[in-house]
Amino acid sequence: MFYFGDPTFLLLIPALILAVYAQAKVQNAFRKYSQIPGSSGLTGAEVASKLLHRYQLHDVTVETTPGNLSDHYDPQKKVLRLSEQVYGSTSIAALGIAAHETGHAIQHAKGYKALALRSAIVPVANIGSQLAFPLFFLGFIFGGRTLMDAGIVLFSLAVIFQLITLPVEFNASSRAVTMLHENALIGQGEVAATRSVLSAAALTYVAATAMAVLQLLRLLLLRGSRDD
Repeated sequence: MFYFGDPTFLLLIPALILAVYAQAKVQNAFRKYSQIPGSSGLTGAEVASKLLHRYQLHDVTVETTPGNLSDHYDPQKKVLRLSEQVYGSTSIAALGIAAHETGHAIQHAKGYKALALRSAIVPVANIGSQLAFPLFFLGFIFGGRTLMDAGIVLFSLAVIFQLITLPVEFNASSRAVTMLHENALIGQGEVAATRSVLSAAALTYVAATAMAVLQLLRLLLLRGSRDD
């Protein structure tokens, strides 16, 4: 939601810069380390399968999914989906991403509280992100303070989702590096490279959270301007 001559838009500039930087960093890291094969010679899919077997998650399946860096774990269906450039690749980048998604599966199996909380609020967070701006915009244009308040409350749910996502993602990345190293799926010399890939990916979540928080602050300022 943008307004010409709206000074609150300036609040978003740091987050926009961070988002662009994070996206460039993750693309560069993936491009660099996708060219370097892991010493194990295993593909991303094979590493995920080995780790799932090692931690006795026999009810989780691994499959490929279309899209660029579209890798994710589906806790409802217990399916670990890897993008094509990760599923069949033996690169360090692919192994790190596959292990990261496996980390989410392990979080789910162990009842990691932050993941459980995030999964629980996904429906309301999705509704909040879809309805918040239309409601706030209508309230702002037509002077409906109740609509603006409803938009702020709904968007707050989306912000909470982003905040909860941070520990979930950082924990999965930490698990990934540890699991790969402890199970001899990467060598000591590959730890730093794997961590670089996952750290770059984590920065995109930090950028998304920063954008959400600043956007919420912006809505609050705009709402306050209607009380003047």
